[in-house]
Amino acid sequence: MTTMTETASAVREFKMPDVGEGLTEAEILKWYVAPGDTVTDGQVVCEVETAKAAVELPIPFDGTVRELRFPEGSTVDVGQVIITVGGAGEAAPVPEAAPAAEVAPAEAEAEAPKGRQPVLVGYGVSESSTKRRPRKGESADVGVSAPEPGIVPPRAAVRNDGPQREVGLNGHVGHASAPAAPASAPATPAGRPLAKPPVRKLAKDLGVDLATVTPSGPDGIITREDVHAAVAPAPAQAAPAAAPAAAQEPEKAAPGDGRETRIPVKGVRKATAQAMVGSAFTAPHVTVFVTVDVTRTMKLVEELKQDRAFEGLRVNPLLLISKALLVAIRRNPDVNAAWDEANQEIVQKHYVNLGIAAATPRGLIVPNIKDAHAKTLPELAAALGDLVSTAREGKTTPAAMQGGTVTISNIGVFGVDTGTPILNPGESAILAVGAIKLQPWVHKGKVKPRQVTTLGLSFDHRLVDGELGSKVLGDVAALLEQPKRLMTWA
Repeated sequence: MTTMTETASAVREFKMPDVGEGLTEAEILKWYVAPGDTVTDGQVVCEVETAKAAVELPIPFDGTVRELRFPEGSTVDVGQVIITVGGAGEAAPVPEAAPAAEVAPAEAEAEAPKGRQPVLVGYGVSESSTKRRPRKGESADVGVSAPEPGIVPPRAAVRNDGPQREVGLNGHVGHASAPAAPASAPATPAGRPLAKPPVRKLAKDLGVDLATVTPSGPDGIITREDVHAAVAPAPAQAAPAAAPAAAQEPEKAAPGDGRETRIPVKGVRKATAQAMVGSAFTAPHVTVFVTVDVTRTMKLVEELKQDRAFEGLRVNPLLLISKALLVAIRRNPDVNAAWDEANQEIVQKHYVNLGIAAATPRGLIVPNIKDAHAKTLPELAAALGDLVSTAREGKTTPAAMQGGTVTISNIGVFGVDTGTPILNPGESAILAVGAIKLQPWVHKGKVKPRQVTTLGLSFDHRLVDGELGSKVLGDVAALLEQPKRLMTWA
């Protein structure tokens, strides 16, 4: 899909593309360029996070960056212009100087340029710019603490303690604007209250008018604590109502006590929550369990590590568990299906895209190995290694998480014995693998220490009845107990 347009002045626009299947919006995590920078075709200009993963966006043409339409942390709809580029060597436009101090805000508003592209809802379009906001890494104006992994706080809009008027970011990331105010006006710039989008959302949910909130952040930024303080009981002693605004310093709201932290639900976490709720209340889940002696499987893992065919590959119990599940599906193909509610059909899949649940700083994701059923054991080992390393780096693409047919959740890495996992939407089965522990076990008529684990298979009871589910789990257990059967059953 073409994501650029060209105007008569040779300014080209790069629009937010649909980086996944049917995604409608993405959050800008990080800009790699700034106004005035030269870019080339294919150069990555920003990183965005969709509801599925973080994705780097390359620009499809050469030129000089003129505007970054949205700051980091903004959520942008697919199709909106995020960056404009002029001809190579062309300098970025310099914002016009603000009007003199005696010019009233209403007059400055009347002289504002027309025809600007709309920016993110809640910011508005600025009329002039006299102050440069620092780029990422500078500490002067933003005052945002280091974010938690996978959570990028949005940058700020404009604070307003005076008459309401729509001003804000002017499209140049790193620049804020406000028309000069009369000498008698408050020190804060005229415009919307200065607050980040998540803080605005919090205020809306709590019914708080940001224009009535006293900011405590740097440069008059309204923080979450300020919003919470605004809904807390008022102090016993209030300031005199008749005190003139110019002679009275507003008292800053006391920060919160730190007993709670609120994190916006968005991105991967939001998508996961929606998917899990939908799956849990749509598909009737049934889970069956089996405890199995995997001592021979653990020995085979050690042998494969010494095999030249697996040199440089990740070899672990998950590899053989994955292969065992693939063989069990081949023996019981009806388990590899999906329920089509709209058409009232059961869709049988003649391929296996094996999903592996992975915990990442951004939340739970389930990338899958395409056509895993057709891979040899070394090929499966290579695919698992790539999947895990890519997920840890946060580089899993939306395409890698589409089209899964069955999933493995290796909760044993956290020391958990077993679990009842929720089905990935569109799939009919998910296998939970518990921790492998040395336990007393009856082996050949004697109690001996053996490597033992518990497997749990959850399935959609509309598609899979108890018999079929038990057969699949029984086959996986038998293959792990006697892994040499992999050679004969596969």
